[in-house]
Parts: sequence; structure tokens; C-alpha cells
Amino acid sequence: MKSDEPAETLDTVGLFCPQPLFQTREAMDRLRSGQILEVLADDPAAEEDLKRFVKRTQNELVSFEKMSDGVMKFLIRKKR
Repeated sequence: MKSDEPAETLDTVGLFCPQPLFQTREAMDRLRSGQILEVLADDPAAEEDLKRFVKRTQNELVSFEKMSDGVMKFLIRKKR
């Protein structure tokens, strides 16, 4: 059974494109296969950018949530 607990949290709140994407890529490179990265972002472009990144890199978007304060939370599992 896989845990949905993040191994690392990346807070990109206040940063704008392309920083959330670049920092997410760097953080994913540090993880081992199966680990989850939690990304917090408030850049409107982050939703499309990070979903596209997950698909392109063949990782798994475990969950995506828009919170009431405008922050988006992504849980991304590293596949390889």
C-alpha cells in the first residue's frame, strides 16, 4: 500500500512563472521513486504548467486542491 504522505513540501507561494515549474523539477529530481512532493503555489499559471509537467514526465498527480485562500496544493508521486 502506498502512502500519500509527502516526503518534501515545496512552497512557491508568491513566485510567478516559470519559478514554480523550475523549482518543482529540481525538487522532483531529489526524490526517490515512489516518494511524493507537495507543491504549494498561487500563480494562476501553475495549475496548467504543473499538470502538464506531471504528464510529460510520466509522474502521477495524486491530488490537486484549490484552497479558499487562493493557494493550490499539488501532490505529485515520482514514478521513476
